[in-house]
Amino acid sequence: MAVTEHVVRTGGVELNVATAGHGAPVLLLHGFPDSWQVWRYQIGALAAAGYRVVAPDLRGYGRSSRPAGVEAYRVDRLLDDVVAVLADVGVASAAVVGHDWGAGLAWQLAFRRPDLVDRLTVLSVGHHGAGAAAGLTQLRWSWYMLWFQFPGVAEEVFPRDNWRFFREWAWDGPAPGENPECERQIADLARPGALTAALNWYRANLGPDRYVVTDPPPGPRVSCPTMGVWSTRDRFLSEAQMLGSEKYVDGPWRYERVDADHWLPTSAPNEVNRLLLDFLR
Repeated sequence: MAVTEHVVRTGGVELNVATAGHGAPVLLLHGFPDSWQVWRYQIGALAAAGYRVVAPDLRGYGRSSRPAGVEAYRVDRLLDDVVAVLADVGVASAAVVGHDWGAGLAWQLAFRRPDLVDRLTVLSVGHHGAGAAAGLTQLRWSWYMLWFQFPGVAEEVFPRDNWRFFREWAWDGPAPGENPECERQIADLARPGALTAALNWYRANLGPDRYVVTDPPPGPRVSCPTMGVWSTRDRFLSEAQMLGSEKYVDGPWRYERVDADHWLPTSAPNEVNRLLLDFLR
């Protein structure tokens, strides 16, 4: 299935957007440190099944603009980008699928613009209220989010020794050239300004107060049908934060576990495709 790319200009940035297929629209939102390419296995399957797929490179990633400054990555601006992409392709509402940061953004879209979200699928990242309720276990797993808050530190450490620390942290230490997905991420992050842009998503939206243990906030609710998918070998996100998301969903809720690492769109593409096609029917 042919994929075409075009540029959407909005709010002073240029967003590269991949599209494929015809039919009911499906919006795919990638996470850190990816681009629309992380969805390449899903795009083909969805388009072949009769869906119109829209998959942007979110700001700071892929071939989209990398604006300077932390404030450029506030969630309000990220949501404005997504709304602009949907308007550009003439989509009034869509089934929305997100992974990692894209899942967090998908939750926010469902909270704030429920008119745009017909169905919601979130991979890896649950409702932020459920994440807070997951307590110290999730906080320990999320140590890197606090580390990312210090300007310049991760930018200095990650690229050292041919990105050795990044390989160990994100992928359990594959040798250079051994893991194509790891190499793709490194190639993207190594471009001028790309690593800082990606880290600014964390700096703009996840401040140090996140690491103070308090009672979880009640949080906004989701009314559309929602599927949460968690992978059994995720190194960053606990199952509790996905399971606990059910209490924030007023519509039908479905939960699935997949035997995969955190990067399940590429590490378990057949299972992800099966779940998506079944849920979207």
